[in-house]
Amino acid sequence: MKEFDFTPRDFERVRSLIHRRAGIALAESKQEMVYSRLARRLRATGIRSFQSYLDGLESHPDSEEWESFTNALTTNLTSFFREAHHFPILHDHVRGAKEPVLIWCAASSTGEEPYSIAMTLCEAFNTMTPPAHVIATDIDTNVLATASAGMYSIDRLEKMPPEQARRFFLKGKGQHEGMVKVRPELRQLVTFKQLNLLSDQWPVTGPFDAIFCRNVMIYFDKPTQGKILTRFAPLMKPDALLFAGHSENFLYVSDAFRLRGKTVYELDPRHASGQRAPARKNGM
Repeated sequence: MKEFDFTPRDFERVRSLIHRRAGIALAESKQEMVYSRLARRLRATGIRSFQSYLDGLESHPDSEEWESFTNALTTNLTSFFREAHHFPILHDHVRGAKEPVLIWCAASSTGEEPYSIAMTLCEAFNTMTPPAHVIATDIDTNVLATASAGMYSIDRLEKMPPEQARRFFLKGKGQHEGMVKVRPELRQLVTFKQLNLLSDQWPVTGPFDAIFCRNVMIYFDKPTQGKILTRFAPLMKPDALLFAGHSENFLYVSDAFRLRGKTVYELDPRHASGQRAPARKNGM
């Protein structure tokens, strides 16, 4: 017996609300996951039914609970140097870029990805103070707080070469035994901001030398993906790179980009020169 009644209608309401709010397209197979995560919100708020909880969200569009609702339904699987083949490409790309270099990490989660980018920038310029900066954004305020603190369990570095770990992290002592913290010089290279990719206004301007938007588009439907990619294009330098996740393919949702290598894209020359590429027949 479940603690709360959770009907198919409740699940469909959740799917509709999170799609409108954050663009996330929840699959039908996610019903148990949704129940588990939102049941915690019912307990925290003292609300005794999903219907009442969802009624409250819909009747109060500015409620702070929307933030907790969205955070609960966002997935934040990440690691340092995940999809490692991207970072040597970034390394070589920024070495030939005009300074200062600006990178946008559009789904920063708990910070491992933007700090991996920042480490790559330090190594590319062979200094802890490279002429570069990373803007790291996420919709989830909880993971942004973790990312901003820059403190992790030491086992998060187990796959990192020891020399690299020593260069970029400080080992915790006493009550922080078993933890590491990013060095202040690395932390200063990253600015964290909350950003919903569906918002009309983004608190980023560019122009960017590269955008990392990895393993987030898979949660959006094709029309939403197309709109986001179209908005990326004018924020990028003509030779900028767009890094996607291993299971993402942008070629069928936007004409703004062309494939350069494995899950790495570059602007179509017509976009890079200010000419708008024709839309595909599906309207994207």
